[in-house]
Amino acid sequence: MRIILLYGGQSAEHDVSILSAFSVLNAVYYNYYQVQLVYITKEGQWVKGPLLNEKPESEEVLHLHWQNAGDTAQVIQACQIKEDNAIVLPILHGPNGEDGTIQGFLETIGMPYVGAGVMTSASSMDKITTKYILHAVDIPQVPYVPVLKNQWKENPKKVFEQCEGTLLYPMFVKPANMGSSVGISEAHNREELQEALIEAYHYDSRVVIEQSIEAREIEVAILGNEDVRTTLPGEIVKDVAFYDYNSKYIDNNIKMQIPAKIPEEVQEKARQYAKTAYTTLGGSGLSRCDFFLTSKNELFLNELNTMPGFTQFSMYPSLWEKTGLPYGDLIEELIQLGLNQYNQKKKLHVDVDE
Repeated sequence: MRIILLYGGQSAEHDVSILSAFSVLNAVYYNYYQVQLVYITKEGQWVKGPLLNEKPESEEVLHLHWQNAGDTAQVIQACQIKEDNAIVLPILHGPNGEDGTIQGFLETIGMPYVGAGVMTSASSMDKITTKYILHAVDIPQVPYVPVLKNQWKENPKKVFEQCEGTLLYPMFVKPANMGSSVGISEAHNREELQEALIEAYHYDSRVVIEQSIEAREIEVAILGNEDVRTTLPGEIVKDVAFYDYNSKYIDNNIKMQIPAKIPEEVQEKARQYAKTAYTTLGGSGLSRCDFFLTSKNELFLNELNTMPGFTQFSMYPSLWEKTGLPYGDLIEELIQLGLNQYNQKKKLHVDVDE
């Protein structure tokens, strides 16, 4: 069977996608699969690369440039990835990757794929929408204020007053549709809040401002379609107040504690909240659920990430590794979950037609 590895993309998380894709290539069971590389450039070109039958020697195999397309790479139309006996593994992070756009395209051309569907991807990617949905099932979240770009342009003073009337400094300012800490800033006063908003609006026209709290960062990995499994929580052990993009992916400064050293009842509560959030949002395949944990053992859900990082340093595969599911087996299970989801949808359409 063929895995079509879709990576790169037009979001600010392009380079993270390449790192994740290389880790996947090193873990695929090549005795069962061939891997077809399909790279989406930052400009939106789709480039079909070589067909791999074994682990690549270096990451260079992933850097396909359409200007140099030749024997091993060719520019294609997106729909040309469609083929029989194949499944798409979209290792794409951020907008135009995990926000439902690629998923909708794959549904349209009738290709099975790994991960969440259109609606789940779109609602989980948008931090504001996620908050509204999870509020309905009583999952605790930190106080927040959503701010649209046109609101900010029309009346900055009103936005400041709304934020300062609802939240206390420091505050975190986040683009609604970005991940990997891209565009996120911490503001300690009104001047920094203004700068943080300007930065966030570079990435999205919808921004969420959250109350900063003194807390540990706890993460739970989720796997499954109808039969949903969760890992014990892991912890991002911080030696600074806030990890930015470079800390996470370039410098590899992050340390992980797996499992997290927290009370058993907190572990169970985190796993239950993660499962509830996943099923409420209609999750399938995989997700990583992130929490804040205060010194009083209060849990606040931060986000549900439907395509978490897959680098060798990433929390999601590390959590499953510690649970007894090695990286290669994890990829195999995700492929089977994707195929099962596709076959169930196909059967549903047949039943409806009949």
